[in-house]
Amino acid sequence: MTEQTSAAPLDPRRRVEHFRDLTRDYLDGRLSEEAFRPLRLMHGLYRLRETTMLRVAVRDGRLNAAQLRALARIAHGRGLGGVRLTTRQNLQFSGPAIAEVPEILAELAEVGLSSFMTSGGCVRGITLDPLAGVACDELEDPRPWRALLDRWRETLPLASRLPGKFKIAINGAREDRVALAAHDLGLDLVRDARGELGFRVLVGGGLGRDARLADELTGFLHWPHLLTYSEAVLRVHARDGGGARLRTLVRRLGMAAFADRVAREWAGLRDGPGTLDREQVAAAARRFAVAPVPAEAPAQPVATTGPADYRHWVATNVRAQRDPERAIVTLSTKGRDVPPGWLSAAQLEWLAGVVETASDDEARLTGAQQLVLPRVRRARLFELWAEARAQGLAEANVGLLTDLVACPGIRECDLAHGDPQSIAAAIRDRFQDRAALRDIGPLTLRVSGCPNACVHHNLADIGIRGLRKQGGARYQVLIGGHGGRGARLGEPLGASFAAAEVPEVIDTLLGVHHHWRLPGEPFAGTVRRVGTAPFRAALELRGAAVPREVAHG
Repeated sequence: MTEQTSAAPLDPRRRVEHFRDLTRDYLDGRLSEEAFRPLRLMHGLYRLRETTMLRVAVRDGRLNAAQLRALARIAHGRGLGGVRLTTRQNLQFSGPAIAEVPEILAELAEVGLSSFMTSGGCVRGITLDPLAGVACDELEDPRPWRALLDRWRETLPLASRLPGKFKIAINGAREDRVALAAHDLGLDLVRDARGELGFRVLVGGGLGRDARLADELTGFLHWPHLLTYSEAVLRVHARDGGGARLRTLVRRLGMAAFADRVAREWAGLRDGPGTLDREQVAAAARRFAVAPVPAEAPAQPVATTGPADYRHWVATNVRAQRDPERAIVTLSTKGRDVPPGWLSAAQLEWLAGVVETASDDEARLTGAQQLVLPRVRRARLFELWAEARAQGLAEANVGLLTDLVACPGIRECDLAHGDPQSIAAAIRDRFQDRAALRDIGPLTLRVSGCPNACVHHNLADIGIRGLRKQGGARYQVLIGGHGGRGARLGEPLGASFAAAEVPEVIDTLLGVHHHWRLPGEPFAGTVRRVGTAPFRAALELRGAAVPREVAHG
């Protein structure tokens, strides 16, 4: 198999013009539904139940003011209301008319946004640490490498002709904030004993019905070989995968046999035209240049004087970064009266002004449907909090139970069995006491409308997945999942429940945690220490009283 590795990417405007022609042919009946389907999917356009959805890629997970204003203008002008943030640093418009999509794409192209390769059988967007370049625990900035990979996937013909979706994540910090082990290809920046930079490479991860955590393919890949080695993995997947996801091939072959096939494929690519040199890396890095800050600058605590609500917000939504004059702020899209991850056109317009004046013209998307402002001057924090509060974006709940992630479910998705948005609203209504939420401590909660894992329920402390049982929608609980270092898949607790029971089920699980926890121990720590048996038993006897006193031994 021979693939071209140096072609220039098609100009986005030409691509939009081509898709406009295809859409016109489809609407005029000259192109069949069957023929149009893979073309629209490659451009991120879905037909879902009785509506449509357009998925837009956010390069590097970053949005500037011009892009935010364009999104607001499209959402308002075309009656779409706003956008929904996804768990893979994309965003989605719900309900665009198919005839209007080429015009929407043209508007997006003017500000450097595109929907190309956000769906279909291709290498999709590359997940990046939302704190890249500012995190105090960063070993190496992953953004230049992500940029090189992005150009590679757009220029390599094979990358858009795969038997199924292929997902990549890249990380450069001590903490894994991208769930490396849940991706087809996970790239972890490391240094060898001589100080040379390279990648620890993981392959074969994926979530959903057949969840599997990735295995290590190699402990160290020298940086010049990033693209050629990644291409070798793609070639083996395309040739030997039989149309299945990469994890299925790795499971079928075994890691040793898969690694041998990759090595033999790479032998014909190594040191070839796709090999990176220092100038290419330096050129990619210049895109992200900012005033230098010492890599090991001590993190300074953020001052917490002010009203109690402001102090709580600082404690949960603000963290230190490498620049002692600035802080990282998470604006919560998890208010009580809106679906998780939803931003209205008015909020987008407000955000455009904020990123211009408060965050060096940059907002970032996280894997938890949140927005991060990475470079907020500390002197501006109180003012920002007051403005965000007026916009409904200052809920002090980042990392807590009500910072839950939920998919649209049957409101938009053909695969869904239930309505996670209604469950999310019921959970927020039940767990309103802020002091109680802080006492529970850090907890990830993710609700999916089907066994597929768009919201990564397999990796949550508490994951809820929708099932089709007893003639309707039911929900099964998983606990003990974790997506960072030492990743673990959540364990199903057996029985399924009706939607109305889910908040009570969560309360029961929290009761078990409260009973068994050590002082200050988070939910995840209790599950690891005592196992899942007490939680399983409590759900089986859900009507029985669960002791609420704290046990210390």
